[in-house]
Amino acid sequence: MTTGTEEQGIWLTQEAHDRLKAELDQLVAGRPAMAAEINARREEGDLKENGGYHAAKEEQGKQEGRIRQLTDLLRKARVGEPPTTATTAELGTVITIRFQGDDETEKFLLGSREIAGTTDLTVYSPESALGAAILGSAPGTTVTYQAPNGRDITVDVVAVEPFVP
Repeated sequence: MTTGTEEQGIWLTQEAHDRLKAELDQLVAGRPAMAAEINARREEGDLKENGGYHAAKEEQGKQEGRIRQLTDLLRKARVGEPPTTATTAELGTVITIRFQGDDETEKFLLGSREIAGTTDLTVYSPESALGAAILGSAPGTTVTYQAPNGRDITVDVVAVEPFVP
């Protein structure tokens, strides 16, 4: 059984990959304009009291952070179609669970949060507490995981099916 993104990579649909690559390209292309904005604000005078300069530097920091995040994500990404069959909870599968003590079921996609823009399903990453707990589980399995608030939560895996974008 494989677990975690280190062994499986980050699975993305081609559509999600293309959308993220376009965002990265746009951010990289905007670097010269951002540098020009910072230089223009620097020319305005005293940097201690120059709100425009500090705002531009802060925006540049946010953009550079997103560029690093996207570069890393795309480098690790496994792009392709979701699995066509599913017997266990793996990346690219739709999982139906039932929280113990609840009659309702919840259905979600196990994959990268970056896919969320391409589906109406809730997306849980395999790094999330729930995602890590159910990774590799078959229908009929009961797992308990610790939520971020410290509570132990028990869920039953009801069904596993391939993701249909």
